[in-house]
Amino acid sequence: MSAARAIRHHLLRPAASVGLSALAWAITGVRPIWMGSEPSERQRIYFANHASHGDFILLSACLPESERQRTRAVAAGDYWGKSRLRRFIAEDMLSSVLINRNWTEPKDNPINAMLAVLDQGDSLILFPEGTRNMGDEPLMRFRSGLYNLAIMRPDVELVPCWIENMSRVLPKGHFLPVPLLCRVVFGPPVAVERGEDRHDFLKRAHAALLALKPRLKGDRR
Repeated sequence: MSAARAIRHHLLRPAASVGLSALAWAITGVRPIWMGSEPSERQRIYFANHASHGDFILLSACLPESERQRTRAVAAGDYWGKSRLRRFIAEDMLSSVLINRNWTEPKDNPINAMLAVLDQGDSLILFPEGTRNMGDEPLMRFRSGLYNLAIMRPDVELVPCWIENMSRVLPKGHFLPVPLLCRVVFGPPVAVERGEDRHDFLKRAHAALLALKPRLKGDRR
């Protein structure tokens, strides 16, 4: 990172964090619900469902200020790196970790970028579905990144978070948010059990996140 960019990052990130958090609260009246976990200074990976570009802003707004300042969202470089403006917003303002979802060279493996952030002592917001969910199913299958991170950094706590209603506040293709009440439900931490393979862990983590989805009357999923 160049000196000029480092200065911009140092100045913009705190201001953007406070401003976007206040905006999220004003528009959504977001209500954080802690069920089985509590706000903590422990290093974490918050893994959540994903249906809107505003998801990580809403989740971040629910964290204490000190935790929010050292929690970075993982975002798709093929989208946020398409233009200088998008990259400026993602990296300089929001301090997102941009990854290459279509990598072919080992050096471009997204795990490397995420591990580098964890090794700096920061926490992550990760969307294990890998892309925004625009379908009818409440939660798509998980990709393997969450498992790989859990194996490589077992001391980092994994906390499932269900983000409710943000897809209606900021739908795909829209830039102006619609005021609606939202909730973020934080569940009990999960961890890879002794001898547990990738498939079984991801299935269990998927179920733990889906269990946090608020149930509507008549909803059996």
